[in-house]
Amino acid sequence: MTPRRRRLAIPFRLAVVLGVVAGIVLTALGPATVTGLLPYFTIQSNVAVGVFAGYAAWRAWQGRPEPPSALKGAVTLYITITGTVYHLVLANPASPFAMVQPQRDPVEWWGNQFLHTVVPLLAIADWALFDRRGRLRPRYAAWWLAFPVAYLGFALVRGLVVHRYPYPFLDVQQLGYGGVGFSALFFAVAFWLLGLLFVGVDRALGRRARGVPAEPAPAAAPQESAAGPR
Repeated sequence: MTPRRRRLAIPFRLAVVLGVVAGIVLTALGPATVTGLLPYFTIQSNVAVGVFAGYAAWRAWQGRPEPPSALKGAVTLYITITGTVYHLVLANPASPFAMVQPQRDPVEWWGNQFLHTVVPLLAIADWALFDRRGRLRPRYAAWWLAFPVAYLGFALVRGLVVHRYPYPFLDVQQLGYGGVGFSALFFAVAFWLLGLLFVGVDRALGRRARGVPAEPAPAAAPQESAAGPR
């Protein structure tokens, strides 16, 4: 990363960290508590991207190489999942898994927006603008599913203990294990395809950054003298 890009990346990443902190604090000022928020994928993915952004900002400040692109791709994918699932599934009235959106006071509303909209957009922009290009491989899209799968197991085991599930598509009491399994398979395929999209965009940006070499101009034909060809 050039010194100029490094100077731009540092405040950008600090904005990600501040967005995560603001989102969690403002949300916790409402009815929810910090411990009540922790079981949600939203909070876990925001904390992951916030910690990673802080670490990446520190490395940029020290002039050190960027963190591994595979790790950055993973946390960026997870926060993208958070924003996408919220807006397309949970907050979308047309979705079969739409959650009733409560009337929020301005403080809680802003907290919700930071966690589901502002931070995901900032994280995606940071990945697109400042990550090293051409380092992601298609197999990473499958590896990145490890955390969502682990979260699925955590949510199901926790549900057996507290009899509550964080999201409607994981609610065994409503869908049964067969319905939850079908939902999990659908989301796994969707997340895998989203990961492949990240890999494809990374490669496309890498080719653009390197530039396509121009084809050599054809050699000019020898000109004949006034006396004709020799």
